[in-house]
Amino acid sequence: MNKGNNKDRREFLKTTGKAGLAAGLSLTILPAWAKEYSSNGDNPFNGEEIPYTQQPLGYAYNALEPVVDAMTMEIHYTKHAAAYAKNLADATAAEGVDKSKTTLNSLLGNISKYSAKMRNNGGGHYNHEFFWKSMRSPADSNVPQSAIMKSFIKDFGSFEAFKTQFADAGKNRFGSGWAWLVMTADKKLVVGSTPNQDNPLMDTSELKGTPLLGLDVWEHAYYLKYQNRRPDYINAWWNVVDWTVVQKRQNAV
Repeated sequence: MNKGNNKDRREFLKTTGKAGLAAGLSLTILPAWAKEYSSNGDNPFNGEEIPYTQQPLGYAYNALEPVVDAMTMEIHYTKHAAAYAKNLADATAAEGVDKSKTTLNSLLGNISKYSAKMRNNGGGHYNHEFFWKSMRSPADSNVPQSAIMKSFIKDFGSFEAFKTQFADAGKNRFGSGWAWLVMTADKKLVVGSTPNQDNPLMDTSELKGTPLLGLDVWEHAYYLKYQNRRPDYINAWWNVVDWTVVQKRQNAV
């Protein structure tokens, strides 16, 4: 970035603050200096920090039954997710990433600079680690806390309207991918989806924002129990969402 752009950016931040900067940016069409600002690692979307290595699951494989069966959970965690973590380690070694200086979040924010292997496996590892933390044992009554509930009403009209829009994002994602709830730079909740293992932190993603909730709609996440019935999987999944974690993520933005 040249000195003129640096000066302009400092003056803009000084007079309007980061919130003002965020509100002035489009999610898909950014000024040239804003794109460069993001590519330098100062990603305005501060998603939950995820380590490069696979973490303990945090609950038993059967903890999410009957929504997610134990066999699916075990295969998903020990095979699919473990492979992403391993392949990410291989990619970072091959491409000279200093993991002591570059967080996974920062890497994802600059993923266009790296290989397809890094993009697929960096996203796959982040997404799964984020996903495991988003769930807990099913509950008969599972509704968000008051703070984020107010946000759902403000941005979607109602909690049920949010659930419908989120479910549609998952059901209508062609092939494999993810459904997301994100907070945009102007503090608005938005629903969308990404293909394959992309996520909203990536500079290549059309959907951009701080992830608050993500749902894996790859077939390996549900096929043993639900076969081709993705909508049934999504409808059942609401029973295991950990809204306390989602609320903490919103509070941290």
